[in-house]
Amino acid sequence: QVHLEESGGGSVQAGESLRLSCVVSGYSYRRNCLGWFRQVPGKGREGVAAIYFEAEHRSYAESVKGRFTISQDNAKKTLFLQMDSLKAEDSAMYFCAATRLGCGSLFQHEYDFWGQGTEVTVSS
Repeated sequence: QVHLEESGGGSVQAGESLRLSCVVSGYSYRRNCLGWFRQVPGKGREGVAAIYFEAEHRSYAESVKGRFTISQDNAKKTLFLQMDSLKAEDSAMYFCAATRLGCGSLFQHEYDFWGQGTEVTVSS
């Protein structure tokens, strides 16, 4: 049973930073393919960043390029999302997810396992 648990959300001012964490357990696939998504009420889930660790490949949504950084610590089985220069439009519920075949994808339908989310609020 794959389990993902996010933490690190909170309320900050525009221009500030937050670091989200996601502890992954029960994920025994050979390739480590994880991603971050976000969702605001009334809208679909948007892919933010994805990582294919073994290929050293990272993908980012255009809206966060240069501001967000995805990384992972395999020893600690933890995925991170460093969010800098936050904007009001970054406010959302953020989810981490794992995929078996969609490595590097930012499309939610390619992800098989999801966490419960952590909320980020950015005030302008």
